[in-house]
Amino acid sequence: MEEQKFVEYLRVSTRVQGVSGLGLDAQKEIIRNYLKDVEPIASFVEVESGRHNDRPKLQEALKMCRKEKATLIVAKLDRLSRNVAFTSRLLESDVEIKFCDFPEANRLVLHIISSISEYEANLIRTRTKQALDAKRARGESLGKPENFKENQEKAIANSRKTIKAKADSNPNNKRAVAMLRVLVKNTTNLSEMARVLNQEGFTTSRGGQFTAQQVKILLQRYDINNGE
Repeated sequence: MEEQKFVEYLRVSTRVQGVSGLGLDAQKEIIRNYLKDVEPIASFVEVESGRHNDRPKLQEALKMCRKEKATLIVAKLDRLSRNVAFTSRLLESDVEIKFCDFPEANRLVLHIISSISEYEANLIRTRTKQALDAKRARGESLGKPENFKENQEKAIANSRKTIKAKADSNPNNKRAVAMLRVLVKNTTNLSEMARVLNQEGFTTSRGGQFTAQQVKILLQRYDINNGE
């Protein structure tokens, strides 16, 4: 029986999230944990609001799915869209779509969940507008502070430090890193390293199995040279 193929679609709302990797890493982790040992044949990243339907990367992903007879896999339903009509058209298309947060849901259930997601998004927009209107009425400034970019960069740097600190404090991670320092002397194959780690009982910080992508992240994070 031919192994099922997957094309992953990742979406973040802002360019800052795309550049920093914040948001994208979480989606990748969800998809990797769901697929376990299966690697997506391609990955497409979109930087666009969930309310907008102009999605060139999504169209590329769907085209790849049709060509390779693959399934489009998305971490969460709201990463695909917060627009009910747009989601409905995609669900009725000729490409199979799998959502990691609702893997067994049928199309009717997905339509209902999508409707709720759109309703919640509209509520957030309404509340935000009301809050901004109230600030304007009080004469408060709504512009970005002069040091907005600097603060933004600091926030991204601090987030990365926090993520690394949590990883460094995890005993399992320390042992996995020690094992990787040995493995890189014998192989540059990321999939083979992941296989050995899993075979020896190592798990990711979330308790899942290692994939080639997760091994690559650890090698980069701890500056371990694998000869590439």
